[in-house]
Amino acid sequence: MALVIRIYLIGLVAACNIIAQISTPAIGEQLTNTQVSQFAGLALKGIFQEFPNKPSNVMTSRKGVLSPKDMHPVFYGCFDWHSSLHGHWMLIRLLRQYPDAAVAKEIEAKIDVQFTLEKLRKEADYFQQKGNASFERMYGWAWTLRMATELCSWDDVRAKRWAACFEPLEHEIVSLTKAYLPKLSWPIRTGVHPDTAFSLSQCLDYARAVDDEDFEQLIVARAHDFYGQDSDYPVRYEPSGEDFFSAGLNEADLMRRVLSKDAFASWLDGFFPGLAKGKMGNLLTPAVVSDVTDGKLVHLAGLNFARAWTLHGIASALEAENPRRKILMDAALAHNLGGMRYVFSGHYEGEHWLATFAIYTVSQVGILQAQR
Repeated sequence: MALVIRIYLIGLVAACNIIAQISTPAIGEQLTNTQVSQFAGLALKGIFQEFPNKPSNVMTSRKGVLSPKDMHPVFYGCFDWHSSLHGHWMLIRLLRQYPDAAVAKEIEAKIDVQFTLEKLRKEADYFQQKGNASFERMYGWAWTLRMATELCSWDDVRAKRWAACFEPLEHEIVSLTKAYLPKLSWPIRTGVHPDTAFSLSQCLDYARAVDDEDFEQLIVARAHDFYGQDSDYPVRYEPSGEDFFSAGLNEADLMRRVLSKDAFASWLDGFFPGLAKGKMGNLLTPAVVSDVTDGKLVHLAGLNFARAWTLHGIASALEAENPRRKILMDAALAHNLGGMRYVFSGHYEGEHWLATFAIYTVSQVGILQAQR
């Protein structure tokens, strides 16, 4: 017990030192010009940093022994493919929300370098090669469709140009997803990349943004198949030591997109029966990272953000008078603060990806998605 307390205090002191470097934006709060530059700066550096790198590719012959940039002309930086992809998304999100920021012209110039039709066709073609059909399934696929959603919903000449270049990869991932989901017999419930509920949420937002009714119906049907009858989620089993997702909260955040408000409120009562009394195991308590230099342990910083945006999303689907709403929002605010403590740690293990989770949370991505 004494060791646990010591680790907690060490992590807390380190977090306080880190958070002092930047004023912490709250959920829904506008960023200052300095904050935009700070968050963007992590991605602007990372998307062009090829090493260290974790390719995660399947090599089917000696010809497959390639450098990350040779395999992926766009998404080769930020340690891995998906982190590079969502780092690019974050830059576009910031440019869209803060077009007059001091860093805006640099973001635009860097995205122009990266988002060319030739390069993105190569990214799409990669999935057609032997052994690559399941590459980044479905976490990287989900971020691909989040990028496409961002671009198609932004009425801007630059966004239209980038969206046109992005189309080959977008269409490839949509095709792969439509083929894969009917084959998936059971949802993947995990606190890391393969979690099905997170990916279905991103896919559903995309399908609605582009008015792909067939895709929407497929996702909604799978959500009902996988989660519609779930109840009494075992909150005491979360988190695991390397989680950056809550499988339970991801599921609830998906179902609030799928169900009507009344149906969701009823489903939520059965899924989290202790929520009204704040009995949610550790799900309402922000995690503390004991070592920000450990690439797995620092996942818990991302968990704080993922919990924050899902808690907020779930709360947004409840009526104002529902007592669960305040419990959820208070926890969301606390988790956002808990995550912000680690974004600017000075260590690549967290800095190559945490800014994306921070901006996703603060800018309320997916919160305004209409209930169906």
